[in-house]
Amino acid sequence: MSKMIHTPGLVNIDDHKDNSATFTIEPLHTGYGMTLGNSLRRVLLSSIAGAAITSFKIEGATHEFTTVKGVKEDIVDIMLALRGVRFRVFSSEPQTLRLTKTSKGKVTAKDIEGNSDVEIVNPKHQIATIDDDKTKLVIDIEVETGRGYRTIDESGQKKKSDMIALDAVFSPVSRVRYKVENTRVGQMTDLDKLHITIDTDGSITPRDAFEEAAAILVNQYTALAGQTKVEVIAPTPVKTAEEVAAENDEPAELMTSIEDLNLSARTTNALVNNEIHTLKDLFDLNDAELRDLKGFGSKALDEVKDKMAELEL
Repeated sequence: MSKMIHTPGLVNIDDHKDNSATFTIEPLHTGYGMTLGNSLRRVLLSSIAGAAITSFKIEGATHEFTTVKGVKEDIVDIMLALRGVRFRVFSSEPQTLRLTKTSKGKVTAKDIEGNSDVEIVNPKHQIATIDDDKTKLVIDIEVETGRGYRTIDESGQKKKSDMIALDAVFSPVSRVRYKVENTRVGQMTDLDKLHITIDTDGSITPRDAFEEAAAILVNQYTALAGQTKVEVIAPTPVKTAEEVAAENDEPAELMTSIEDLNLSARTTNALVNNEIHTLKDLFDLNDAELRDLKGFGSKALDEVKDKMAELEL
């Protein structure tokens, strides 16, 4: 077993849709799949910068435990709906926006009048329903940027008597899940492969969220490491069999690893110890050359021939 720790690489990104993607990281030192997966997940859910509504005011309503004439929902329902409006904000300063609706029907985030510093991510999100043509709904909202979750007490918004404060969920990452599998590099078969799937609210891409989380961890650990350096194994680019075959202008089947043929351990070890790692390496040798291999006898040759016949190669 190597005494050095492998440096992982981001070998694949599978984009399921605009706001969801799975990242594959390998090779990881034994046990580091869980270590890296858990730390990335915690940072992704708690520390990525985002924007949220922190307070609002509805004309004609003095507090949250009341109703607005001509509006189907009460103030508490509207509060919950406002928390679901997501923004992309290009300024560090708080932004004050206004929603005005004068016609009967659904009130959505599209009715919020934006500005050059604010973009509404989910304009179809429903906030309320007006069921009286004579009703005019006016809502002033304040949008701020931040990280994680902030309670009303932490925001200090209670001091603004004319505004109703909201708990703010700034995090643009809605869900993170990860899975750890075994992988191998050469003869090392106990390494980890990490798959981490990130879902966002659309205000940030999964790739940007992933990179920001990794950068946060790097900054935190670098501050603690001081001048200490640990020797590591440089990351090795991982290529698929199809990519390797394309580079060598060979059929993908010929790049199949010897270890994947399910030969006996003795035959596999004999081939690998003689620097035969793929089917292509095997096909480059005739029967006589195979028999001359160290530790490779007639029984091993028969086993290989039977496997080739089974694979119709």
